[in-house]
Amino acid sequence: MSGVSARRRREIIDALRRGTVPQRGLDVMAVGLYRFESALVDELDGVGEGGAVFKAVRGEYGAGKTFFARWLIETAKQRGFATAEVQISETETPLHKLETIFRRVTENLATESTAPSAFREVIDEWLRVLEEDAVDAGANAADRDALAERTQQLLEQRLSVVSRTAPAFAAALRAYHAATVRGDVETADGLIAWLGGQPHVSAAIRRGAGIRGDLDHFGAFGFMQGLLAVLRDADYRGLVLVLDEVETLQRVRSDMREKSLNALRQLLDEVDAGRFPGLYVLITGTPAFFDGTQGVQRLPPLAARIGVDFSGDPRWDNPRAPQVRLLGFQRESLMELGDRVRDIYASGSPAVDRIDDLVTDEYLAGLADTIAGRLGGKVGVAPRLYLRKLVDTLDKVEQFPDFVPPAAAGVVVADGELNADERAAVGGIDSIHLDV
Repeated sequence: MSGVSARRRREIIDALRRGTVPQRGLDVMAVGLYRFESALVDELDGVGEGGAVFKAVRGEYGAGKTFFARWLIETAKQRGFATAEVQISETETPLHKLETIFRRVTENLATESTAPSAFREVIDEWLRVLEEDAVDAGANAADRDALAERTQQLLEQRLSVVSRTAPAFAAALRAYHAATVRGDVETADGLIAWLGGQPHVSAAIRRGAGIRGDLDHFGAFGFMQGLLAVLRDADYRGLVLVLDEVETLQRVRSDMREKSLNALRQLLDEVDAGRFPGLYVLITGTPAFFDGTQGVQRLPPLAARIGVDFSGDPRWDNPRAPQVRLLGFQRESLMELGDRVRDIYASGSPAVDRIDDLVTDEYLAGLADTIAGRLGGKVGVAPRLYLRKLVDTLDKVEQFPDFVPPAAAGVVVADGELNADERAAVGGIDSIHLDV
């Protein structure tokens, strides 16, 4: 693990210390995901060449769906894609309101070099590319008016297809370009907010650009087309969009659930119809969402499109299928993950010798067995707590020269450290003392 940079090491360790999934550096922690890698890379390459993919990943709570999604996001960034992770929520981000989904996409848009929100940077980068193309086509870079006019012409050409379905998107981009050229910061700020789906933009700014109202449900797909066109022209290969925790649809009112499932079907239809070249959509959910009566099965056309028979041996699961499953961690994979985290920690620690002496393979195995055992034997629920306790031990070994870790079986876990899934695994008791 010596190849992990100091920054990535810090981000990984800090996230695990908090009990969360790291945003970066997941490639060095991708235990058990190698069987999906080849298929996903092939799919990304196809999307980068103008295709589109809609894929579902299923797994029980704690099986690693969020980790899988962020691993895909990081892989995509390294291959030249922009990405956006959107958490589906009944109140904050309801799936049936596509205008809200698009707004969350722009708020969470990220690239390899720019953290969220990278939306404005992407738009500005696209305009710079248009200016460079205008100069290459003969425009005089010293003549700002002539360059702006030629850039505007290229903007119209590049967005000709989008203009037919989302003329307001093109109009706002046109006005944004004009505002930036003349240095009108207030107008440019308002227009970039409107392009990103933000509501309540000044009526005067909208009127000056020739646009009306706010983005609505029916305009969201057109705006997505516009964003994809901008990304392609800005030299990105496409957009990877993760819709995480889609299973929350099961808890909403029946009418909202029906609308949400229909919105998901619409998105799948548009992807299949080729309307979104350069878009990779990944949704995550529990088996109950995909197979139960309150989820995908309520909309047979959607169920038929993404349904997969998982009754066979998991060894023969097809990673190219429209839906794949995660089985969660087994004892061996949990120990392998612990070994990787220990090595990442030690690679930048002044106490590397003490770590090697005190946090041995036997300690990792004992910690894995103890925590998994006390969580009802559910190894798949154990990784978050296991890694958090491991990092806590490593912190103490590094900071205190006379600290010796107690036996793994003596680790204490307070109820406040548990999330809902871990509490369910141990039966919801107030506190746990992990001993032999």
